[in-house]
Amino acid sequence: SSRGDADCTARRTPNCDNRDMSEQLTPADVAIELGVTIRTVQRWIRSGVLPAEKIGGRFRVSRSSLARVRGAQPARPSAQPAAPRPIHTLLVANRGEIVGRIARTARGMGLRVIGIHAPGEAPAAGTDEALEVPSYLDGEAIITVARHAGADAIHPGYGFLAENAAFAAAVTDAGLIWVGPPAAAMAAMGDKAAARIRARAAGAPVLRGYDDEAQDDATLVAAAAHVGFPLLVKPSAGGGGKGMHVVRDSADLVAVLATARREAANAFGDDRLILERFVEHVRHVEIQVLFDAHGDGVHLGERDCSAQRRNQKVIEEAPAASVSPELRERMGEAALAAAASAGYVNAGTVEFLLADDGSFSFLEMNTRLQVEHPVTEAVTGRDLVADQLRIAAGEPLGFTQADVRLRGHAIEARLYAEDPEAGFLPATGRVVHLRWPDAAFIRVDAGIAAGDQVSDRYDPMLAKIIATGRDRHEALARLRAALREIELLGVTTNLRFLRWLLEQPPVVDGEVRTDSLAAIGVPDLPQLADEHWRAAAAALHGALPDGVWSGAWRLNAAPALRIESGDASRTVTIGVSPRTAALDRDGIAHVDVEGRSTAFRLAPAPTVESARRRAASETSDHASLVAPMPGRVIAIRAAEGASVQPGEPVIVIEAMKMEHAVVSPIAGVVAGLMVREGDQVQRGDVLAEVSGQP
Repeated sequence: SSRGDADCTARRTPNCDNRDMSEQLTPADVAIELGVTIRTVQRWIRSGVLPAEKIGGRFRVSRSSLARVRGAQPARPSAQPAAPRPIHTLLVANRGEIVGRIARTARGMGLRVIGIHAPGEAPAAGTDEALEVPSYLDGEAIITVARHAGADAIHPGYGFLAENAAFAAAVTDAGLIWVGPPAAAMAAMGDKAAARIRARAAGAPVLRGYDDEAQDDATLVAAAAHVGFPLLVKPSAGGGGKGMHVVRDSADLVAVLATARREAANAFGDDRLILERFVEHVRHVEIQVLFDAHGDGVHLGERDCSAQRRNQKVIEEAPAASVSPELRERMGEAALAAAASAGYVNAGTVEFLLADDGSFSFLEMNTRLQVEHPVTEAVTGRDLVADQLRIAAGEPLGFTQADVRLRGHAIEARLYAEDPEAGFLPATGRVVHLRWPDAAFIRVDAGIAAGDQVSDRYDPMLAKIIATGRDRHEALARLRAALREIELLGVTTNLRFLRWLLEQPPVVDGEVRTDSLAAIGVPDLPQLADEHWRAAAAALHGALPDGVWSGAWRLNAAPALRIESGDASRTVTIGVSPRTAALDRDGIAHVDVEGRSTAFRLAPAPTVESARRRAASETSDHASLVAPMPGRVIAIRAAEGASVQPGEPVIVIEAMKMEHAVVSPIAGVVAGLMVREGDQVQRGDVLAEVSGQP
């Protein structure tokens, strides 16, 4: 067909060589033809349901064979939607801040809200009832709990099962209402490879890349040579930036493919990858769309999400300073066309890369509510969760594109449990003190409270702080002020980094691109002042048992304690301090140092072992490799007795779905391994010892 030839020419992938498109189709072509995912087509081929033959190592399907499976694909939304079904009880299949945010709207609409929680975890705040499930990924258990609790509908939030088409289908098959798009639309757009193909067919500009079915290294290496470097490797089933890697040199590609597959399998249960040309110095702009089941759809303008670090968004705002009304209209039309091509219903987001010349390219579609949806709510005056619930109940949108007006400006900052000064490694701990800003123009969507334990099992986002203003300047000033009011002790966060970042010229001027944060860097570690030491000493002294021999008493002198923070230690006279400090359950004092929670403890008496380690660390022929973050040991790259070079990985740790290699700082021999694969480690644990070459 002429359409098939056009698609092949547009893709220009290795799969397009020497084929008759009028008779032979790739699995990708079949996916477009039938409105299913590539993976579904692959499953049909493997099971023999769909006859196929291998040509040049790749499967080809005869067009005449499609009759065998035309009735097997998920049904498209009917032209006549089902009668409205009211929702009385809603189960939120998630955890953290999104549960409270959904519950706030749902309860305001008069709904009963049920939450869930994993074993040993405290339920999220804001629900009427919370029930235990084995895991947030156990769809069958979640549906069972929902039915027994009398729920009418399930809202998935974001993450976990939010973009799992099989779970969406199972929810509706169980007679419940799915608050999200139809399973078929989720499969069509949630699969990044299929979404690229569909967006291209709908007329949206798409980056050069590889999105076909073959996944062996040889095929991907050949495709990469055509795509060109630098290129982006990313999971086909992924989202949230997880498993994405930029490759600048072909020599690194095979190793990156292995890492990306492993991360994709761990995060999404699917190790398929796609390749895209990596475009630098562009903006990340996304369009919020809403579709009802009656055939009507609107877009709610754009969000600029260019402030990213390792493909994770840090700051988002609406509207985008770089988008004119004319460009907004063009991007909105492209987003609506792409979503409509999949029979989309409910809320979704179409993401684009925007160049300085006004050209844009389709990136992906998120078939769920986005983390950054509050900034769109702020400038449109809409409640997107309320819109989702009404659409899921069968109600029409009730407004048109002409009714959408953007007013004012909104900026959101994400508060993460991570250590910016240590390479943004994940952080864990217990929240021992917490204070949020309190102002009419500030919204805080938080998933933590004082006393909560932050583990390495989940995404590190703790909260979102959203500021609104009459214009961008006012919203930015209000966000800066709000961040200065936050006090969070017990867990290292990016709070200090956010305060610093909002003062940097690219952010102030609205000139952030997707590569800007990497160029900006991070501030230096804050210096500990006398007031910080005094605050810590006062808190630690207050926890000591009463009595003259409690440890701080000195003859004819004010009481004092020997305390330490990191590698620094000093004797501090006990006195009154205006600084806030809080003690955790282990007797460690946490002090706010310019927005960074800093730990202090009583200095232990010296031991022979500590003296030996200190002496060894001060020589150039020995190195102790310590865990830079809490997590699980997933690989040991060098056995005891093996020779290693500077920068060579010895241990690989995974936390919050991110891998980190602990490398040897010297040339030498692995003298000892203190961990095994599968071990859980804490930050600072010694993992291995390396002795220098004689």
